Amino acid sequence: MAGELFYVVNAWVIFVASIGFFLLATEAGFQLGSRARSSVNEHARSQITMIQGAVLGLLALLLGFTFAMAMSRFDTRKQLVLDESNAIGTTFLRARLLPEPHRTEVSNQLRRYVDVRLEFYEAGVDQKKLRVANDKTEQLHNQLWLHAAALGEKDPRAITTGLFLQSLNEVIDLHAKRVTAMENHVPESILILLYFVAIMSTGLMGYGCGLGGFRNLFTTITASILIASVILLIVDLDRPRRGLIKVSQQSMVNLRDSLGRTTP
Repeated sequence: MAGELFYVVNAWVIFVASIGFFLLATEAGFQLGSRARSSVNEHARSQITMIQGAVLGLLALLLGFTFAMAMSRFDTRKQLVLDESNAIGTTFLRARLLPEPHRTEVSNQLRRYVDVRLEFYEAGVDQKKLRVANDKTEQLHNQLWLHAAALGEKDPRAITTGLFLQSLNEVIDLHAKRVTAMENHVPESILILLYFVAIMSTGLMGYGCGLGGFRNLFTTITASILIASVILLIVDLDRPRRGLIKVSQQSMVNLRDSLGRTTP
């Protein structure tokens, strides 16, 4: 599917291919415009100019709309990293209020959990590494929950146990949210429509040049590069595990360093 194709293919391949498609559309439009030049009067040319402006306006609207969608998803992924690191840090602090041996064991498991969460991101789009990271995450969830269950059986009314259960539950929920956010891309139908409108817009630009009998290479090449650049940015934002723009894991790295300095 197109959405999967955009997610898998190298961003620079998409960029170069986009420029090629737009230039081909421009040339095809120019050839059609050159052939129709003798049969088109001034009134018709003014109408075509108005249509060109309308289609270019529609393209600008679609580019802005799609960019906003990709940016929103990128911001969500970035915020989830911060939320997860905060939730793990809070769970670690509350775990230090637990009785032994749970205190030491849970603290060590949370340290390993931070490393596994960093592995989850570093796996990128490698499905095998992602499965390994998810399996490790689930194992640690089960181990941590066993401690929570044991504490709940000993004293279900303890405030420290309740606080620990609350923060641990949030940690588990945030893992599911990050997995969902990772798979939440701009719908493929929007990307298809965006490319269709972009190709039609560059084709109409070429058609207008053909009617005028002048091949404006600088303008058409510049427009193709600019449109392709915006699409490249949209695609790159929509897949933050690879490409030029990546979701920062600094908050998780800082948490790992902080937990490593904390004595059991």
